[in-house]
Amino acid sequence: MAQFSKTILQLLLMAVTMLLLAACSGYGKGKLPPAPFVSPGEGPGPNYLIGPGDGLSIHVWRNPELSVLVTVRPDGRLSMPLVEDLPATGKTPSALARDIEEQLGVYITQPIVTVVVQNFFGPFSQQVRVVGEAASPQAIPYRANMTLLDVMIQVGGLTEFAAGDRATLVRFEDGEQKEYGLKIESLLKDGEIEANVKILPGDVLIIPESIL
Repeated sequence: MAQFSKTILQLLLMAVTMLLLAACSGYGKGKLPPAPFVSPGEGPGPNYLIGPGDGLSIHVWRNPELSVLVTVRPDGRLSMPLVEDLPATGKTPSALARDIEEQLGVYITQPIVTVVVQNFFGPFSQQVRVVGEAASPQAIPYRANMTLLDVMIQVGGLTEFAAGDRATLVRFEDGEQKEYGLKIESLLKDGEIEANVKILPGDVLIIPESIL
C-alpha cells in the first residue's frame, strides 16, 4: 500500500512538472500575427546581399567574351576576365555591377554590366537557420515572402521526437534579441493557418525535443 501511494505521488509530481514546463515554455515570448496571403517570392528578395557560394550571371553588354557565370569564393571575392579578386560579399547585385563597370572601364569604353543572382546562399544576415528537432536542421537562404510553412517544407518537417508547439523563433529587432512562440505541429498536422507566420532574414528557429 505504501509503495502504491509512493508511485501515485511520483506520478502526480511528474504531471505537475510537465504542466509547469508547458506553462513556462511560452514565458517571455511574444506572438506573431499570421502571414498575409501573398504570391511566393521567386528570388532572394529586394536588396539582396551577395554572400560566399552565390552563383552569379555577369553579362557585359556587347562583350560576350566577358560575360560569364561565376561563383563567389569562400573569401567573398570573385574573378572574371579582366577583373581579379573583386570583393562581392555584402553588396547588392546592382552595386557589384557598378564595381565591375569601374574595373572594366580601364580596358573598354563605358561598359554596361548586369549581375543576376542564380544560386544563392547569402551572408548570415540573409539566411534562416533551423536547429533542433527538424528532420534536416540547416541554414537556408531567405526568399521574398517566406513563411514558416515554406521553411518547414525545406527542412523536411519535424522529427518524431519534436515538440513543435513549443518551438521558438529568435529575431533581432532594433538591436535587441526577441523571442516568439511558434506552433509548428499545429500548423503541419492540424492545418492551423494562423500558425503560419512571416519569416524574416536572420531568423533562428529552435525546435525542442518532447519531454514525453
